[in-house]
Amino acid sequence: MPVGQLGRKPIRGWACNETKSVLVSQVMSVTDQGLNDAILDATKKAIERWGVERLTINDVCDAAKVSRATLYRAFPGGKEVLLEALRVRELEVFFTTLRAHAEGETTLENTIVRCMVVATTELRNDQHLALMLAAEPNEVLSQLTVDGVPRIVRVATAYLTPLLEPYLSRKEAANLVEVVARVVISYFLAPSQQFDFTKESHARAFVRAHVIINESINQGAMQ
Repeated sequence: MPVGQLGRKPIRGWACNETKSVLVSQVMSVTDQGLNDAILDATKKAIERWGVERLTINDVCDAAKVSRATLYRAFPGGKEVLLEALRVRELEVFFTTLRAHAEGETTLENTIVRCMVVATTELRNDQHLALMLAAEPNEVLSQLTVDGVPRIVRVATAYLTPLLEPYLSRKEAANLVEVVARVVISYFLAPSQQFDFTKESHARAFVRAHVIINESINQGAMQ
Protein backbone atom coordinates (compact mmCIF):
# COMPACT_ATOMS: atom_id res chain seq x y z
CA MET A 1 0.00 0.00 0.00
CA PRO A 2 1.43 3.39 -0.99
CA VAL A 3 2.86 5.65 1.68
CA GLY A 4 0.20 7.95 3.09
CA GLN A 5 -2.74 5.74 2.20
CA LEU A 6 -3.19 4.25 5.68
CA GLY A 7 -5.28 6.27 8.06
CA ARG A 8 -6.61 8.66 5.44
CA LYS A 9 -9.95 10.27 6.08
CA PRO A 10 -12.35 11.00 3.22
CA ILE A 11 -12.74 14.65 2.34
CA ARG A 12 -16.37 15.72 2.54
CA GLY A 13 -18.15 18.30 0.49
CA TRP A 14 -16.01 18.02 -2.62
CA ALA A 15 -18.16 16.68 -5.41
CA CYS A 16 -17.76 17.06 -9.10
CA ASN A 17 -18.68 18.94 -11.93
CA GLU A 18 -8.95 22.64 -23.45
CA THR A 19 -11.00 21.61 -25.98
CA LYS A 20 -10.44 18.22 -27.66
CA SER A 21 -7.21 19.19 -29.29
CA VAL A 22 -3.55 18.36 -29.49
CA LEU A 23 -3.44 18.44 -25.69
CA VAL A 24 -5.92 15.58 -25.49
CA SER A 25 -3.78 13.48 -27.77
CA GLN A 26 -0.83 14.20 -25.53
CA VAL A 27 -2.50 13.05 -22.33
CA MET A 28 -4.66 10.22 -23.66
CA SER A 29 -3.36 7.22 -25.56
CA VAL A 30 -5.38 5.82 -28.41
CA THR A 31 -7.49 3.30 -26.53
CA ASP A 32 -11.19 2.63 -26.24
CA GLN A 33 -12.85 5.97 -25.47
CA GLY A 34 -15.40 4.23 -23.27
CA LEU A 35 -12.58 2.90 -21.10
CA ASN A 36 -10.98 6.35 -20.92
CA ASP A 37 -14.26 7.89 -19.80
CA ALA A 38 -14.83 5.16 -17.22
CA ILE A 39 -11.38 5.74 -15.74
CA LEU A 40 -11.90 9.52 -15.65
CA ASP A 41 -15.30 9.05 -14.01
CA ALA A 42 -13.64 6.83 -11.43
CA THR A 43 -10.96 9.47 -10.90
CA LYS A 44 -13.66 12.03 -10.10
CA LYS A 45 -15.22 9.68 -7.57
CA ALA A 46 -11.87 8.96 -5.95
CA ILE A 47 -11.09 12.68 -5.74
CA GLU A 48 -14.47 13.27 -4.10
CA ARG A 49 -13.47 10.84 -1.38
CA TRP A 50 -9.76 11.42 -0.89
CA GLY A 51 -8.89 14.75 -2.48
CA VAL A 52 -6.27 15.36 -5.14
CA GLU A 53 -3.17 15.30 -2.95
CA ARG A 54 -4.00 11.96 -1.35
CA LEU A 55 -5.27 10.39 -4.54
CA THR A 56 -3.36 7.29 -5.66
CA ILE A 57 -3.48 5.21 -8.79
CA ASN A 58 -4.74 2.31 -6.68
CA ASP A 59 -7.73 4.42 -5.62
CA VAL A 60 -8.63 5.01 -9.25
CA CYS A 61 -8.12 1.37 -10.18
CA ASP A 62 -10.38 0.27 -7.34
CA ALA A 63 -13.10 2.73 -8.33
CA ALA A 64 -12.85 1.87 -12.04
CA LYS A 65 -12.44 -1.86 -11.38
CA VAL A 66 -9.45 -2.06 -13.71
CA SER A 67 -5.89 -3.22 -13.22
CA ARG A 68 -2.94 -0.85 -12.92
CA ALA A 69 -1.66 -2.19 -16.25
CA THR A 70 -4.93 -1.28 -17.95
CA LEU A 71 -4.89 2.22 -16.47
CA TYR A 72 -1.30 2.85 -17.52
CA ARG A 73 -2.06 1.66 -21.05
CA ALA A 74 -4.87 4.23 -21.24
CA PHE A 75 -2.96 7.01 -19.47
CA PRO A 76 0.80 6.47 -19.75
CA GLY A 77 2.57 8.51 -17.13
CA GLY A 78 0.28 7.85 -14.21
CA LYS A 79 -1.35 10.32 -11.88
CA GLU A 80 -0.24 13.61 -13.45
CA VAL A 81 -1.28 12.55 -16.94
CA LEU A 82 -4.57 11.29 -15.56
CA LEU A 83 -5.27 14.57 -13.77
CA GLU A 84 -4.40 16.58 -16.88
CA ALA A 85 -6.82 14.48 -18.93
CA LEU A 86 -9.48 15.14 -16.32
CA ARG A 87 -8.81 18.89 -16.47
CA VAL A 88 -9.15 18.82 -20.26
CA ARG A 89 -12.44 16.94 -20.15
CA GLU A 90 -14.00 19.01 -17.37
CA LEU A 91 -13.09 22.28 -19.07
CA GLU A 92 -14.70 20.97 -22.23
CA VAL A 93 -17.87 20.10 -20.30
CA PHE A 94 -17.90 23.52 -18.60
CA PHE A 95 -17.62 25.51 -21.82
CA THR A 96 -19.90 23.23 -23.81
CA THR A 97 -22.59 23.89 -21.21
CA LEU A 98 -21.86 27.61 -21.21
CA ARG A 99 -22.04 27.83 -24.99
CA ALA A 100 -25.31 25.88 -25.06
CA HIS A 101 -26.88 28.44 -22.72
CA ALA A 102 -25.81 31.35 -24.93
CA GLU A 103 -26.43 29.91 -28.41
CA GLY A 104 -30.08 30.96 -28.52
CA GLU A 105 -29.41 34.65 -27.94
CA THR A 106 -30.08 36.94 -30.90
CA THR A 107 -28.06 40.06 -30.07
CA LEU A 108 -24.44 40.68 -29.16
CA GLU A 109 -25.41 42.26 -25.84
CA ASN A 110 -27.64 39.35 -24.84
CA THR A 111 -24.95 36.84 -25.78
CA ILE A 112 -22.33 38.57 -23.65
CA VAL A 113 -24.73 38.95 -20.72
CA ARG A 114 -25.77 35.30 -20.85
CA CYS A 115 -22.16 34.14 -20.91
CA MET A 116 -21.30 36.32 -17.93
CA VAL A 117 -24.26 35.13 -15.86
CA VAL A 118 -23.81 31.42 -16.56
CA ALA A 119 -20.01 31.50 -16.17
CA THR A 120 -20.15 33.38 -12.88
CA THR A 121 -22.81 31.08 -11.50
CA GLU A 122 -20.72 28.03 -12.37
CA LEU A 123 -17.48 29.53 -11.10
CA ARG A 124 -19.06 30.14 -7.72
CA ASN A 125 -19.49 26.43 -7.40
CA ASP A 126 -16.04 25.65 -5.95
CA GLN A 127 -16.61 21.95 -6.53
CA HIS A 128 -16.91 22.46 -10.29
CA LEU A 129 -14.02 24.89 -10.49
CA ALA A 130 -11.78 22.75 -8.32
CA LEU A 131 -12.34 19.78 -10.59
CA MET A 132 -11.55 21.84 -13.68
CA LEU A 133 -8.23 22.75 -12.11
CA ALA A 134 -7.79 19.42 -10.30
CA ALA A 135 -6.94 21.27 -7.11
CA GLU A 136 -7.97 20.94 -3.49
CA PRO A 137 -10.93 23.25 -2.73
CA ASN A 138 -8.88 25.44 -0.37
CA GLU A 139 -6.24 25.89 -3.06
CA VAL A 140 -8.56 26.89 -5.89
CA LEU A 141 -8.10 30.66 -5.67
CA SER A 142 -4.30 30.51 -5.72
CA GLN A 143 -4.26 28.02 -8.58
CA LEU A 144 -6.82 30.03 -10.51
CA THR A 145 -4.69 33.14 -10.14
CA VAL A 146 -1.34 31.55 -10.97
CA ASP A 147 -2.07 28.65 -13.28
CA GLY A 148 -5.73 28.52 -14.13
CA VAL A 149 -6.43 31.88 -15.78
CA PRO A 150 -4.42 31.33 -18.99
CA ARG A 151 -5.97 27.87 -19.39
CA ILE A 152 -9.52 29.10 -18.87
CA VAL A 153 -9.04 32.12 -21.14
CA ARG A 154 -7.64 29.92 -23.93
CA VAL A 155 -10.55 27.53 -23.79
CA ALA A 156 -13.10 30.32 -23.40
CA THR A 157 -11.72 31.93 -26.55
CA ALA A 158 -11.89 28.69 -28.51
CA TYR A 159 -15.44 27.89 -27.44
CA LEU A 160 -17.12 31.29 -27.26
CA THR A 161 -15.55 33.28 -30.11
CA PRO A 162 -17.89 31.66 -32.70
CA LEU A 163 -20.88 32.99 -30.74
CA LEU A 164 -19.74 36.55 -31.38
CA GLU A 165 -18.65 36.14 -35.00
CA PRO A 166 -22.11 36.98 -36.41
CA TYR A 167 -21.55 40.47 -34.97
CA LEU A 168 -17.77 41.00 -35.07
CA SER A 169 -14.73 39.94 -37.02
CA ARG A 170 -13.01 36.83 -35.68
CA LYS A 171 -10.16 38.87 -34.18
CA GLU A 172 -12.55 41.34 -32.54
CA ALA A 173 -14.70 38.50 -31.23
CA ALA A 174 -11.70 36.67 -29.75
CA ASN A 175 -10.42 39.85 -28.12
CA LEU A 176 -13.81 40.59 -26.59
CA VAL A 177 -14.16 37.04 -25.27
CA GLU A 178 -10.76 37.31 -23.59
CA VAL A 179 -11.67 40.63 -21.95
CA VAL A 180 -15.04 39.32 -20.74
CA ALA A 181 -13.44 36.13 -19.42
CA ARG A 182 -10.85 38.08 -17.48
CA VAL A 183 -13.51 40.44 -16.11
CA VAL A 184 -15.65 37.53 -14.92
CA ILE A 185 -12.66 35.84 -13.26
CA SER A 186 -11.58 39.12 -11.66
CA TYR A 187 -15.01 39.77 -10.17
CA PHE A 188 -15.18 36.15 -9.05
CA LEU A 189 -11.88 36.46 -7.20
CA ALA A 190 -12.76 39.86 -5.71
CA PRO A 191 -16.57 40.17 -5.49
CA SER A 192 -18.06 43.61 -5.96
CA GLN A 193 -20.93 45.14 -4.01
CA GLN A 194 -21.95 47.02 -7.14
CA PHE A 195 -22.00 44.18 -9.67
CA ASP A 196 -23.12 40.61 -9.03
CA PHE A 197 -22.78 38.85 -12.36
CA THR A 198 -25.04 36.00 -11.31
CA LYS A 199 -27.85 38.54 -11.74
CA GLU A 200 -28.77 39.36 -15.32
CA SER A 201 -29.65 42.97 -14.50
CA HIS A 202 -26.18 43.54 -13.00
CA ALA A 203 -24.37 41.91 -15.92
CA ARG A 204 -26.40 43.92 -18.42
CA ALA A 205 -25.74 47.18 -16.57
CA PHE A 206 -22.00 46.42 -16.61
CA VAL A 207 -22.01 45.62 -20.33
CA ARG A 208 -23.95 48.78 -21.20
CA ALA A 209 -21.62 50.90 -19.10
CA HIS A 210 -18.29 49.44 -20.15
CA VAL A 211 -18.72 47.68 -23.54
CA ILE A 212 -19.49 50.00 -26.44
CA ILE A 213 -21.84 48.18 -28.81
CA ASN A 214 -23.01 49.85 -32.01
CA GLU A 215 -26.72 49.12 -32.45
CA SER A 216 -26.34 47.86 -36.02
CA ILE A 217 -23.62 45.44 -34.87
CA ASN A 218 -25.71 44.41 -31.86
CA GLN A 219 -28.42 43.14 -34.20
CA GLY A 220 -26.00 41.12 -36.30
CA ALA A 221 -25.24 43.43 -39.17
CA MET A 222 -22.33 41.22 -40.24
CA GLN A 223 -24.55 38.18 -40.89
